[in-house]
Amino acid sequence: MGIQNWSENIVLVNLAKTPNRTNELRTVTGMVTENGGFDVVIDFSDVEIVTSTNIAKLLKLHKAVTASGHRMVFSSVSPRVKELFTVVNLDSIFNFVDDKFVALAGLQMTACPV
Repeated sequence: MGIQNWSENIVLVNLAKTPNRTNELRTVTGMVTENGGFDVVIDFSDVEIVTSTNIAKLLKLHKAVTASGHRMVFSSVSPRVKELFTVVNLDSIFNFVDDKFVALAGLQMTACPV
C-alpha cells in the first residue's frame, strides 16, 4: 500500500494485495477531511479480494471526497473484484477506469469537480 501526492489536488492510493488495508484507507479519509479535500485515485492492480470492511472504508472515503466537491476514481479493478461491486450494487456509485494513468490524466484535464 502506498499513498502518493500525485499533484497538488490529486492523491494516488496503491492498494496492497491483502485485504488488510483499512488503516491506509482511514489515513486517506483523514487527509481528505483535514485538508479540505482533493481528488483520489484508488489503484486496485494488486488487489485480489475485497472484504466488507474494505467496502465500508471505501464508502466512507467516497463520502468525504464527494462532500468536499472532489472525485474518487478506481483504476485497474480486476473483473472478479468489479463483479463484487456489481453484486452489492456499488458499481453505480464508484467510477471505474482501466488504468491509473488514464484516471490521473482525466482528473488533471478536468478543472471542475463532478
